[in-house]
Amino acid sequence: MQGKVFPALCLAAISLAGCRAEPASNQFPDAERDVAPIVSDQFSTEDARDRLGEAEEVMRLSGVRAGMSVADIGAGEGYYTVRLSPVVGPRGRVLAQDILEDVRDRLAQRVQREGLDNVSVRLGTADDPKLPGNSFDRIFLVHMYHEVTNPYAFLWNLREGLKQDGEVVVVDADRPARRHGMPPAQLTCEMAAIGLDPVRKVDLTGGEAYLMSFRAARPRPEPSQIKACPAPHKQELPGPPRPAA
Repeated sequence: MQGKVFPALCLAAISLAGCRAEPASNQFPDAERDVAPIVSDQFSTEDARDRLGEAEEVMRLSGVRAGMSVADIGAGEGYYTVRLSPVVGPRGRVLAQDILEDVRDRLAQRVQREGLDNVSVRLGTADDPKLPGNSFDRIFLVHMYHEVTNPYAFLWNLREGLKQDGEVVVVDADRPARRHGMPPAQLTCEMAAIGLDPVRKVDLTGGEAYLMSFRAARPRPEPSQIKACPAPHKQELPGPPRPAA
């Protein structure tokens, strides 16, 4: 099954912008913060997430609509993939990506089993989601960014998949990365290092999760120009208020 696209969306539907010679990941700065280990390809039971209305809220806040092309990065068992498919409709496209072959294969089987003709499944790498260039209205990173081992290489490659007005949509928890979350200030800093600026931030219903979306605001820097963001505990915090004069 390796390399096969399921079921109807082929690479011609979201065209590649030609073969790119990308820099090696060691040309990018290392993350100066913790990176969470991958503990499961299933964040929670789908029934539990549906009871919270998570996917519907995220898609509404992200402005997903019929005819869009969207990417679900770190798709896992496909919770968002199968819910994005009917929203973008038959004229829309969903690209579901994961970095583990067995996960990719199980997801491809689910897509085929459920007859999701507007979905394709693709294998990426830890540093590069392998997205076709200039192709997506929305790129979703749901409860997975804190597990990205080289965030600057990953984001540098990922942003090339955005259309001109496209957005990267991140859903994560407001807690340290070692506890499988990502503080919003840290996320904003790392996105800005790649030339991505925030569009909106919304706290999601029922817990610590939030949504932030970003757009390309400046040209993509060269890897050597990227400066790593300090870890949250190293960032300068406001001091105590000064006494009134």
